[in-house]
Amino acid sequence: MSPILMGTLGGLVAAVATAAGALPAMFGRSMSQRMADTLLGFAAGVMLSAAYFSLILPGIEVAEDLYGSLVLAAGVAGLGIALGALFVWSLDKVLPHEHFKTGREGAEAGHIARIWLFVIAITIHNFPEGLSIGVAFGGDTAKGISVMTGISIQDIPEGLAVAVSMIGLGYSRLKAFLVTAATGLVEVVGGFLGAAAVTVSGQLLPWGLTFAAGAMLYIISHEIVPETHRNGHQDRATAGLLFGLILMMFLDVTLG
Repeated sequence: MSPILMGTLGGLVAAVATAAGALPAMFGRSMSQRMADTLLGFAAGVMLSAAYFSLILPGIEVAEDLYGSLVLAAGVAGLGIALGALFVWSLDKVLPHEHFKTGREGAEAGHIARIWLFVIAITIHNFPEGLSIGVAFGGDTAKGISVMTGISIQDIPEGLAVAVSMIGLGYSRLKAFLVTAATGLVEVVGGFLGAAAVTVSGQLLPWGLTFAAGAMLYIISHEIVPETHRNGHQDRATAGLLFGLILMMFLDVTLG
């Protein structure tokens, strides 16, 4: 199976996990803010671990093999991380969107319906996850499976948190589920683009790995961690983050 196809299917698995997480919201399952913050902390831990163990460190190793210098490899990794973070920051500033707690951000929304602003916000969040899966599969199948597994695991509680938040804002259960499931599809696109980019040229692999890591690190710091600490549940959120980090590290070591 080609790396591009595996990356695309890996993004699809993560998208299905997002939809599966949102499914309980269809049947009246509620969730406390404390639990939501804990689960989001867990998601941040998985992403943080994946960024370092599955993307940055392999990116440095590949760059060292390509350029024959550890110093140059570290420089490539640093620049790749910065470019990935800058990319998501640009999307965050240019695209009009709305977060559940902090409200509207980005460019002027004009007459865009509020629900589409939520869709854009979640899409900005999900795209780097799909990208990381695709890039990982483009470099190594085992590493791709590890990243896909970790991202999919954290997408389940994340999907539930998004669907419950939309219901809390007055949207119907069906619409909350459908919107959450639809936003997961961007991970399929990200998986395809990430795998395609690094498959076309092996020279792009270290850049792709660290770029994806930088994009996820920006989301963790700018979106998830502040969200989990906003309601006074930082202890549980931090415990969730540590558990997610350890779980993803274990998966990376055993599967990758």
